[in-house]
Amino acid sequence: MSRRDQRRKSTDHAWLITGPLALIAVVCSTAISVLSDQPFGEWGLAFLIFLAMAGISIPVLNFVVRRQSVGVTLTEIPLVVALFFLPPLTVVLIYTLASLIWSASQRFAPAKFWFNVARAAAATSLASLLLQGLPPLKGVGPGTWGSLFLAVNMITLVSLVSVVGVHVLLQGWQAGREALRTTPSVFLTTSINASVGLLVLIALKTTWWSALLLGALFAALALVYRSYAQFFRQHRTLTGMYELSRVITTSGAEGSLADVLLDRVRALMQAESATLWLPAQGRHPEVLLTARVDAPGLLDVAPTPAIVRQQARDLAKTVSMGRLLGDETALRGEISARQIKDAIVVPLRSGQAVIGTLEVANRLSDIGHFAPGDIPIFETVAAHAAVALENSRLVDRLRHDAYHDGLTKLPNRRRITGALDESVKIRAPGEVVALLLFDVDGLRQVNESLGHAAGDKVLAEVANRLRASAPSSALVGRAGGDEFLVTMRLESAEAALELAAQLREQIRDEMVFDALTLDVDTAVGVAVHPDHGSDAATLLQRVDLAATAAKSVPGSVQLFNPALESRSLRRLGLAGDLRRALDDGELEVYFQPKVTLRDRRLVGVECLARWEHPTHGTVAPEDFVAVAEHTGQLDRLTEVVLREGLRRSRDWAQADQPLSVAVNLSPRTLTDQHFPDRVQELLTEYGVPPQRLTLEITEAGVLDGTDRPIPTLRRLRDLGVRLSVDDFGTGDSSLAHLRRLPVHEVKVDRSFVEGMATDPGDLAIVNAVVTLSQQFGLAVVAEGVESELTLELLQDIGCEIGQGFLFSRPLPYERLEAWFGAQIDPETISGAELPRLRVVP
Repeated sequence: MSRRDQRRKSTDHAWLITGPLALIAVVCSTAISVLSDQPFGEWGLAFLIFLAMAGISIPVLNFVVRRQSVGVTLTEIPLVVALFFLPPLTVVLIYTLASLIWSASQRFAPAKFWFNVARAAAATSLASLLLQGLPPLKGVGPGTWGSLFLAVNMITLVSLVSVVGVHVLLQGWQAGREALRTTPSVFLTTSINASVGLLVLIALKTTWWSALLLGALFAALALVYRSYAQFFRQHRTLTGMYELSRVITTSGAEGSLADVLLDRVRALMQAESATLWLPAQGRHPEVLLTARVDAPGLLDVAPTPAIVRQQARDLAKTVSMGRLLGDETALRGEISARQIKDAIVVPLRSGQAVIGTLEVANRLSDIGHFAPGDIPIFETVAAHAAVALENSRLVDRLRHDAYHDGLTKLPNRRRITGALDESVKIRAPGEVVALLLFDVDGLRQVNESLGHAAGDKVLAEVANRLRASAPSSALVGRAGGDEFLVTMRLESAEAALELAAQLREQIRDEMVFDALTLDVDTAVGVAVHPDHGSDAATLLQRVDLAATAAKSVPGSVQLFNPALESRSLRRLGLAGDLRRALDDGELEVYFQPKVTLRDRRLVGVECLARWEHPTHGTVAPEDFVAVAEHTGQLDRLTEVVLREGLRRSRDWAQADQPLSVAVNLSPRTLTDQHFPDRVQELLTEYGVPPQRLTLEITEAGVLDGTDRPIPTLRRLRDLGVRLSVDDFGTGDSSLAHLRRLPVHEVKVDRSFVEGMATDPGDLAIVNAVVTLSQQFGLAVVAEGVESELTLELLQDIGCEIGQGFLFSRPLPYERLEAWFGAQIDPETISGAELPRLRVVP
């Protein structure tokens, strides 16, 4: 079933609104007939008022919401008079008949026709019933004004609610909200009309001869409105023409002319769709692009049949079809089959030649139709478009832009995918189709620190280097963002890895932009056909997994292996399990002691989340933290660890053994402006002094090249919480960057601490970090202390605190308590001292 067929079928659901409206009309009318002494009568006067209603039922204000329109008319004016002079059911009858006649004149579809009729009947019957419950209308004093004003607004309210309900039912909540935005204008207009109606009522009540003066007045106002409406349409058209001409002139050179042209033409002509057709010519393929009101971007289909635009091209004249335009007899069947109510197709001329057509189809809203006056406007638009298309050689640009990246001029993912699909269809013994994905490291930091212009320069330079370094048989393209693809035939997967390493080395050379020198590295994923996939989609998916794995080891080259996919699928499957684990309290918090290196006194513990999955066993923290970040459960995970750490810190303090607790934070948490408030609430809840809580943030998270974490860090510091930079030394930042951050502590990464005993370079790095940190007034914690020799070296260079397997592994709370008892010298415990640990063999 086509999309249009689905929309037509969905309009049948309008009966879910129409049916209840009809039922309301029947019930209210029955109630009125019981309550009213004279429900019918005054047919002569009723006929005159009916003529007035039918005569001014043309909408004065139209609000177009997608394909539907909400119209505001002047029918409230005669309605006020009818409600005062006529019996209630007579009012219901003539108002419903006026709506029926008007809907029939607009040739509405049955669903909308009966909806309008039922809406009119339900609204007027409810309003008449309301009047039955109010004091009788006597004279034209303020009491009568209020009653009639309420009744008229009741009719408007019922109409508005029913229209919004239909929009929600047929097109979703967004369309309903758009229709609801017209509420102020609708009620304002209704109030004005009701006020005018009351003035008319007062005049008629005074003397019926005033009807002559009122008729002349309304006729004059109708002429003024008609002139104003015509002037307004002309002004809007001229403004739209000027804007269209301007954007065509400024956008043609950038390759975006088709998007700008079709969207503006569709908006200017108030059409459901606008289509550009350029037939195949020489080496240039056919171009068929359509902008629709309900579809983002451009589509490669058109609502009108090909025979229509072909006729416009062959005859070199405008072809128009519609209720107000007349139908081309030969094309009437084709148009009816496509359910197009009206269309205008204009040939695009280059001199005497016709190079294509521009067309619009279906005026927006059910009551809108293209008129003869729209044709010269559209022909003018087409003339502008033809000149722009010819001058900017849009035919070439459209073909090129469809398959190439605008910034680097490389083939895009669509082009690469097509070439890859063709390559895997041809089996060549002894060869593989290799796909290499280069992910540029640090592009986000370049954009945020130097601006997107610098980031674009980096991408363009990477593209140039790949294009220059890749073999001539390779297809180099940009997948999007900071990713580049290279595909070609090679002898083996090993040859693909070797080529990936060579290309990566070419990219790593310094990039010089004016006075700025940048070091750019890439992580490279490699996948080959047929080993890793038999189609382009599978290869692209798996090379992306390989590139993601390569990013965990900066600047590495990673060949896809099934373990990567199983880990990715495993993480995907863990999402629901993690939510249940958090709900059921299945995650456990382990504690690793932090010890002073000089006298081995216990000063605190680091809280670490652990998860023992009932099926998968122990889940690595990096796996479930990544799952939590991508599924929106990071806040809950952080709160679980914080609560457990603060609870234990409170218990230890109550046992005269006060210890600080440290909790790791994800960089994403620092972007949450509500996090400091949550920390304050938890500290208050557990009664833990802020200085006993240390929040650890990785170097990459706290020193990301931007100022985004700083406001959150300062608020946490103001609470009294200690802040620590974790894994320091693994990133590209320097200690000088720490001077502008409100942190108290630096943790030296274990990779340097573990190598101190054997690598003089690691020893020098740790020594420099300790010395400079102390000069900045920062405490230093060494991670990964696993040997007595490492401990002695750290003592010699003045490091204060350490943690590692030499003292203890991370332990659950019960084992930690047992460890406390086994390691603490009883004679050292006093109220004023922290417990001193025995030497651990």
